[in-house]
This record gives sequence, C-alpha cells and structure tokens, in this order.
Amino acid sequence: MSAAARAASSSFRSPATISRRHRVILLCSRHQRYRPCSLSTNGSGSAVSVDQPVVIHETRTLPAVAFSESAVSQLNLAITALLEDPPSTSSGIIRLEVPIMEKAAAIDCVAGVGSTISFWGYNPFSLEDWKCIKRFLNNDCPLVRAYGAIRFDAKRNISTEWKEFGSFYFIIPQVEFDEFEDGSMLAATIAWDDSLLLTWEGAIHELQATMKKLVRFDKLDQPILRTSIVGCSHIPNKASWNDSVTKALEMINRRNSGLVKVVLARCSRYVTDTVIDPVALLASLRIDGQHSYQFCIQPPNSPAFIGNTPEQLFHRKFLNISSEALAGTRARGVTEIEDFQIGQDLLYSPKEDFEFAVVRESIRRKLETICDEVVADPIKRLRRLPRVQHICTELFGKLRREYDEFEILDSLHPSPAVCGMPSEEARHFIEEDEKFDRGMYAGPVGWFGGSETEFAVGIRSALVGQDLNTLVYAGAGIVRGTIPSLEWEEVDLKISQFTKALNLPELQAYV
Repeated sequence: MSAAARAASSSFRSPATISRRHRVILLCSRHQRYRPCSLSTNGSGSAVSVDQPVVIHETRTLPAVAFSESAVSQLNLAITALLEDPPSTSSGIIRLEVPIMEKAAAIDCVAGVGSTISFWGYNPFSLEDWKCIKRFLNNDCPLVRAYGAIRFDAKRNISTEWKEFGSFYFIIPQVEFDEFEDGSMLAATIAWDDSLLLTWEGAIHELQATMKKLVRFDKLDQPILRTSIVGCSHIPNKASWNDSVTKALEMINRRNSGLVKVVLARCSRYVTDTVIDPVALLASLRIDGQHSYQFCIQPPNSPAFIGNTPEQLFHRKFLNISSEALAGTRARGVTEIEDFQIGQDLLYSPKEDFEFAVVRESIRRKLETICDEVVADPIKRLRRLPRVQHICTELFGKLRREYDEFEILDSLHPSPAVCGMPSEEARHFIEEDEKFDRGMYAGPVGWFGGSETEFAVGIRSALVGQDLNTLVYAGAGIVRGTIPSLEWEEVDLKISQFTKALNLPELQAYV
C-alpha cells in the first residue's frame, strides 16, 4: 500500500464490528410487516414524521453467563420483567443482551431469528424508506441494526421467485446471536410505535413466542447437505450467451457509442431430489467463504437468498468511509508457481487492467461527490480466494455529513463491477437483453446501524430452499477485447463453489 493510502487508512478507517471474515445469517420466521411507503397515522390524525426518531433507544446489558443455555434463561426472565413493568412512552426500541463467556466454535457470525420490525416495499428504495429505518437506530445502541438487501434494478418487474423480497427487505432481528473474537452474546430486541399500531404488548408477546422456539445458535452450521442433482439448465444457454456478448461488443466498439462496459449475468437452475436447507448449503460453502461476506436472508414463505461475496460496496463509521474496486477473474493455480504465473497474467493483462481501471475510477468519482477528500490506493493487488483471484484496491473518504448515508448507496450502486459504465446505458442494455430477473443478485446486501453501516455486493449468490429448484447467479464484465467463450468459462468458475456443494461435477456443461 502506498504512503498516501496508509495515511488515509489510519485517519479514515476504524475497525468494523463485522468484517468480511464474519458471516451474516438471518433466519426470518415470524415478523411484523411494516411498509414505510404507507405510514399509519397517530390518534390525532396527523401523519407520522419519518424525521422524528422513536422516543426511547436503549441497550440493557445483563450479567454475563458461562454458557449459551444460561443466556436463554436470563433473557426469558428479563423479558418477563419488561412485561410486568412497561415503559410509559408511545414508541421506542430496547435491546436486552447477555454476554456469554463461552466461545462458540461452530460459527463466526451474526445470526438473527424473527424480526421485531421489518421494512419492505415494492417501490424503489427511497430516502423516505431510509429515514423510516433510521428512526429506530441510534449511535447509543450500536448493535441495533437493520439487516437486509436491495434489488439490483428496482425499475424492472419483480418475478414470482423474488416476490416476498419486494424491492427492498430489511429487518431488525427479534433474537440475535453475535460472535466476537473474545466471546459471544445473545440478545433480544423489542420495538414498538403506537402510531404505527405496533404495540408494546404485541411486541413482547411476539418475542416470547420466538423465544419458545429458540434452539442453540451454535448448532446453526451442523446440518449436513445430502442431495443429488437431477437436472440443470441455464438462462441464457451457451449459444444465446455468445449472441449477447457479441451484441454487447458491437455496441461497445461502435464509433459513437458511449458504452464502455456491460456486465452480463447467467441464472443456472439446478433441480435436486430433495429440498435444500439454505443454512446447510451456506455451511458447506464455508471454506470458499474465506475472506468473503457470507449471507442468508429469508423472508417468511420465501426461498432464501444466500451467497459468498468477495466485494465490499462500502463501510461507514461516523464520517469515515471505505470502498473497494474489484475486477478481473482468474482461476487459482494447482501449484504455487502456477498460481503465481496466473496471478501475474491477471495483473498485467491489458484487457483486465482496462476493466479494473474503469471500476476504480468510477468509484473514486462517485465518492468525490459526497466526500471532502478521497484517497485511492494507486497500487492494484490480487485478492486471492480459494477458487478464484481478482484485481482489487481500496478507496477511503471523509463524508461531508454523516446523514449522507442514503446518498452513498444511491451513488455507489450499481457499480461498474456488476452493471457497467456508464451505468444507465449498461442498465438499459441488461434490461433489454437479460431474460431473467436478477432480484437481489448484484444488489446491496448488508446492514444499517446508528454510527456504522456496511454493505457488500450480492454476487456469487443463489436463491434456495423453497422447492426442489436452486437458482445460482453469476456474471462477467464485457469490455473491448472480450472473448465470449472465455466469459462463459469465467461464470462457470465463479459458480463452481455451488456446483461442488451440490455434488455436481465442476464445470460440467449443460445447455
């Protein structure tokens, strides 16, 4: 890293509570659905102000216990005490947390069950929706967070398989297990707002019902994936893919065309002989998830959106923000020498260098619109994952205002790494050419907090668990010099972690 980048890192960046070495697992079973676009009114008939925070933001830390079973008992006692001594305010959010001295060996994650409140809508995620979420978040309660995802393109019609996700889906979990380097924590959160008909009593009773169904969180990755593939198909198939890449290249090479890059994606449908447990599949991807964000988001009566994404969209803590540029893909080598040679070929490939430069400069320009100062590490490096490697570099900035957070999302998504450049021209090409709904694939996945927020890009992902179908998504960037068949092979490489987990021979061709 250059001296300038090191200085930026030390001044702009502070350690995140959740890093890319952690996993975020959300299992949403019962929830109160809350549509921010149609706010309820209070008793006087006036509209609820999205700029007015709830009255109480409070975290109550209970005495530490040795084991997770004791934490469940302690939480149940505290919830009963709350029911007997309700607050006098009309709205608020209270988090009860029990530190656990026992280090859970099974998972390294945040895991949530149920939702104390959810934010969901069919219209594109807006500033008003963000304000509705932020009403329940506060700097004094840093671990009260809203976890979820946003569609890649909210302007497109939502297909049946993505219906329950809407255009955006966020929850504040009812019960949450947090694992840290030096221990773990079990927590429960109660949110209420009389003006939205979310009553204190209702919130407590919902939480008690969830607690009765609670199992030990450290058993989450114990399910074993046992399934067989009975069918597979791709949208597009290989012939149609070649046609799409050729069409994109014709447009990019056109003399007066403004299109520089477009990212085309593929949806691979695997039919299995059993319904796959999303958590079991995610656990089987654990090795491939090293140095990546792992996630699982499942609304009620819906398949789960799971993934292993290596790409950070942004991380904010107070006014400090970081992002990263990630582009170019190669396989890992079998030997150290071969791995080194492949990495050097990636670093010095003119085609890959151009694609990477497009992504880095686009992110830098976007950060400059919301930051007083931006530093991009000029040295490109290799991000080596178990199966693939990419070119990457980090960017750091200082926001002008902490509440520019919505503008960060609005500005950085979609990035050239998942859409193209210019964004609108690339998005239009994708809308016209792709014959499937990306849904949350390639959209922002992460969490909002009071003083801190972090989002990844939902790539290397799948929709799984509702029936015998698993939909796996991956894409490839098309720029001048692209060879269509090589991009098809790159997509095969990116989804190979899923095909391995599903016991399918890697890179087997289906058309």
